[in-house]
Amino acid sequence: MTDLTQLQPTATATVGVREVFGIDTDMRVPAFADRTEHVPGADAAYRFNPQVTLAILAGFAHNRRVVIQGLHGTGKSTHIEQVAARLNWPCVRVNLDGHISRLDLVGKDVITLQEGKQVTQFQEGILPWALQRPVAIVFDEYDAGRPDVMFVIQRVLEREGSFTLLDQKRVIQPHAHFRLFATMNTLGQGNLSGLYHGTQMLNHAQLDRWNLVTTLNYLAPEDEAAIVLARVPQMDTPQGRQQVDAMVALANFTRKGFAVGDLSILMSPRTVITWAENAQIFHDVKLAFELSFLNKCEPAERAIVAEYFQRCFGQELNARAQDPAVQAHVG
Repeated sequence: MTDLTQLQPTATATVGVREVFGIDTDMRVPAFADRTEHVPGADAAYRFNPQVTLAILAGFAHNRRVVIQGLHGTGKSTHIEQVAARLNWPCVRVNLDGHISRLDLVGKDVITLQEGKQVTQFQEGILPWALQRPVAIVFDEYDAGRPDVMFVIQRVLEREGSFTLLDQKRVIQPHAHFRLFATMNTLGQGNLSGLYHGTQMLNHAQLDRWNLVTTLNYLAPEDEAAIVLARVPQMDTPQGRQQVDAMVALANFTRKGFAVGDLSILMSPRTVITWAENAQIFHDVKLAFELSFLNKCEPAERAIVAEYFQRCFGQELNARAQDPAVQAHVG
């Protein structure tokens, strides 16, 4: 594996934001000349949101701490990865689910065999490992992190913040090209909408340490349709494009229905892509829709979703699939 501690961006490898990301600015961002195994793969079909992209690029270029908020499926983490991919910047994602502990971040003593003898030695966690390297670390589901874990992260939120390994009596200074990002579904106020169980109220002193906060919303319908077609090229035909436009329109109906309280669930772009992929498997748009989204809905809400389907496709869904009484009986 590449020794990341020796990796440095070169002045000749800076990239122009206008040329690479299509954003009208003269901004240039440092980049690495060579790719390593920690650099995400580039997705040529990815569509960049200008404001979010500029915030991420400022994070890379000026060592700003950047957090992206938005509903599920909008591509928050992928957005950071795709920027990193075009800069050849090593990037590591850490999901702050309930199983991530302080020891996972900081490190712990482990028993190893050396020359046939058991030896106890300290094994660094992901945070000190990344701090000492030119790595962008992305904390996914930041608002779901445990309080003890969040206070560990708080130590390095300062731009030049050092990190103390108390057990080792060692202070780690961050690498000049270490970068820190985070994504979250809520704004740190907990599960107010009822959609994101397990999220926490975040400490405002910690939120205040993030230099840039931006929001990634769902794409414009034509951009979302273009991404679906890029993911499922079999549908890039006149009839397929018409179907994809109807899929995206239905997804937007569910988002509006969720916003006004008619639905307790919505279709993300990820769900639309899954629906299109499943339609290729079953060769049936209606069956694929039922298996991809409708069956996730509460029985009482399926009639509303079926109405959305009829508006967009001009067809009725299977009556058995949308009848709450039948669903309750079957269940």
